[in-house]
Amino acid sequence: MSKDSTHTALLWIVAAGFFMQALDTTIVNTALPSIAHSLNVQPLAMQWAIVAYTLTMAMLTPASGWLADRFGTRRVYFGAILIFVLGSLSCAGAHTLQQLVIARVLQGIGGSMLLPIGRLAVLRSVSSEQYVSALALISVAGQVGPIVGPTLGGWFVEAISWHWIFLINVPIGLAGLVAVHRYLPRVTGSSAPPFDLGGCALLSLCMIAFSLAVDAPAQSHRAAWSVALFAIGLLAALAYVPYARRRRNPLFKLSLFREPNFSVGLIGNLVSRIGSSAVPFLVPLLLQLQLGYAPLQSGLMMLPAALAGTVAKRWIAPLVRRYGYDTFLLANTSIVGGAIVAFALITRTTPAIVTIVVLSVFGAANSMQFAAMNSVTLKGLSHEDAGGGNSLFSMVQMLAMGLGVSIGGTLVKLFSDHAGSSIFGFRMSFICVGGITLLAALIFRRIEDASPAVAAPAVAAPAAPAPATAGELADATGGGKG
Repeated sequence: MSKDSTHTALLWIVAAGFFMQALDTTIVNTALPSIAHSLNVQPLAMQWAIVAYTLTMAMLTPASGWLADRFGTRRVYFGAILIFVLGSLSCAGAHTLQQLVIARVLQGIGGSMLLPIGRLAVLRSVSSEQYVSALALISVAGQVGPIVGPTLGGWFVEAISWHWIFLINVPIGLAGLVAVHRYLPRVTGSSAPPFDLGGCALLSLCMIAFSLAVDAPAQSHRAAWSVALFAIGLLAALAYVPYARRRRNPLFKLSLFREPNFSVGLIGNLVSRIGSSAVPFLVPLLLQLQLGYAPLQSGLMMLPAALAGTVAKRWIAPLVRRYGYDTFLLANTSIVGGAIVAFALITRTTPAIVTIVVLSVFGAANSMQFAAMNSVTLKGLSHEDAGGGNSLFSMVQMLAMGLGVSIGGTLVKLFSDHAGSSIFGFRMSFICVGGITLLAALIFRRIEDASPAVAAPAVAAPAAPAPATAGELADATGGGKG
């Protein structure tokens, strides 16, 4: 086989892995009520099936580059696909919510390595001139996943069973395993520097504690437990600072935060994404449980948001060039937050076209929001800090997705129990998470030097095994979808 053919095969392998990862983050949402009914639990309890996946990916993504260096790209990527397929089979075979959550953790272990290791394999196999074009081809797979995911999930539920939203990964994964064995270059591992296990443990403890603390208030008698968990998460985060100062090669260098826009962008991303990540979880539940939509119908209703997001990507560059990052993000964040609040006004009597318009506005504004946030956060980092900054940025993205689902589900339960009305719970939840997103507009006002030379999303330095280009992972797994 020629060198060009081998490179083409490699790109398709990585694209297939990215597609599986992106699809699995979106396809579950429209099937949640059906899965909950099958497992004999309340639909809102299904939030942990999503949080377990995103939280696992957030914790393990920083280790992916080290694993590839230590054990070889080909071996680790093969293992990632295999673990993902086994996790998918376990999800399909789950008979309780606890079993499903454990299976989703297994999926997350494999999913955390699919994109970053795939990108690393491409980086080491193609020339620098071909690298950007190669990433563009791979990113298409990530865009297709969120578009077809909700509709495909609804169709599987109605035409076959919810189990197929996970089983679809099996034939794709098996084909990927064969292709990896045949086409991926054999690169042996090297003597990689020691992995910062202590730093990773502290940040993982922080993320787990915060996620559990958000869920705890759903049980009123666990308020004290929630406060304790918040305190543990905060202490873990604070403990990382002196730990990183003492360590020669910490997981994330503290020098990253010397770049003002990185700090502002990181906090703004976290706050903004909490609201926007709650939408793909709450809207299908609202449509099916409160408005009487069938699973396929609710999946089709999510399609305009994904399509509008794809179309809107081409608008971001000229808009940011004209108005600057600060003005654009201030206005666009307000639109995203306002669209989320507007979901509270949707009732059984609301014309479908109105719902579609609100979803389309949200999808378009949310897609541009992600692209602008990604770019302004990373564009000021030095070549040396680009890889670490991108890795930390990806962790925050995945954490925000999990927190958005947890906060949205907890708010619905709290307001529903208080008022004795689930529709009231959904309305107040949309208002609250929309308000959280609107708060991010105030954070983005602190952006410095907002006149961009280049408005396209930043890309981490090719030499660094960063987990994702800015926006690839988030736009595919959080940008119009779930």
